[in-house]
Amino acid sequence: MKDFVSGKYINQGYYKSFQPGFINRRWQVDDMHLLSLLSQADRHLGRLDMYSQYVNIDLFIQMHIAKEAIQSSKIEGTQTNMEEIFLDKDEIKKEKRDDWEEVQNYILAMNEAVLQLHRLPFSSRLIKQTHKVLLQGVRGEQKQPGEYRTSQNWIGGATINDAVFVPPVHTSVAELMSDIEKFAHDELNHLPDLLKAAIIHYQFETIHPFLDGNGRVGRLLITLYLVDKGILKRPILYLSDFFERNRMLYYDNLMRVRTHNDMNQWLKFFLTGIIETAKKGVTTFDGIMMLQKEIDRKLKEFGNRSGDAYKVIDYLYNRPTIDAQKVAKVIDKSPRTAYKLIETLEQAEVIKEITGAERGRIYLFEDYINLFED
Repeated sequence: MKDFVSGKYINQGYYKSFQPGFINRRWQVDDMHLLSLLSQADRHLGRLDMYSQYVNIDLFIQMHIAKEAIQSSKIEGTQTNMEEIFLDKDEIKKEKRDDWEEVQNYILAMNEAVLQLHRLPFSSRLIKQTHKVLLQGVRGEQKQPGEYRTSQNWIGGATINDAVFVPPVHTSVAELMSDIEKFAHDELNHLPDLLKAAIIHYQFETIHPFLDGNGRVGRLLITLYLVDKGILKRPILYLSDFFERNRMLYYDNLMRVRTHNDMNQWLKFFLTGIIETAKKGVTTFDGIMMLQKEIDRKLKEFGNRSGDAYKVIDYLYNRPTIDAQKVAKVIDKSPRTAYKLIETLEQAEVIKEITGAERGRIYLFEDYINLFED
């Protein structure tokens, strides 16, 4: 992008902070490779949107938000897997509960932010509310949840002196975030929205406006912006998995914008992620439809128990782990009947026991979970 200057380093005494330039400016795109990637990304997003008409989109979104939460939190060092996400808190090992709670907050933050888009525009207010939900009751709750920072932070390094990157001083955060808002809603700026989303993510991570949770909020903003602009009717695209699998490239490309003014390379990386993620989404949709047909075939062989089996399967599509007590509640039958149904579902390889325990056994809808894992 011609004439783009990302910002400048400012001497703050014993360290230098990076002061980014405003992004609400005229942009000129003249890289044919970038334009080709943009065309491909638009095409694959359109195909993904079309596929969403053929499966229960709410279930797809729920599972992908869960996966997004896991991958986005993993980038920050939190370790939780898909099976654990759908367990109750008392079923999680004590040493993993902090991680589990952080991922649950991410899911809640995304769900609430999407609902808020019906009442609020893509704005600082929405961003702050999302951040507040993300940090409530977990590690980081003492770091001004829902408020922009009032002190200097840094990325990497034990101290600010050996930091990998020092964001702008806190006194400029409000003005820089206001610039993001103006850029997001400037209808006279005809830069394509996918490129705008990429630039907004870069700028947000560069500003690092919060004391904690910037990475997670920044990745949430990508989906929120695309929904807000109508590029996505529903939140069905999540890039954290792509960023996690290409973590070093992700950080390197963000940093290269700051050090070399190379916005083009970041945009190409971002669009590659859109294309790859949209393709995987389509593959997942295909897998869901094939699994539904296979499950239907198996359950037809259950005879007079097929009605109860379908009730359990409907539950598992929403929450793919279950135990005997929940099965009894779902089918409104005795524990003995629930255990017999579980045995039949196990034999048909519809569910799989995952604890290896004699009591308190938990069963997983493994084929469904696998559709959302690599």
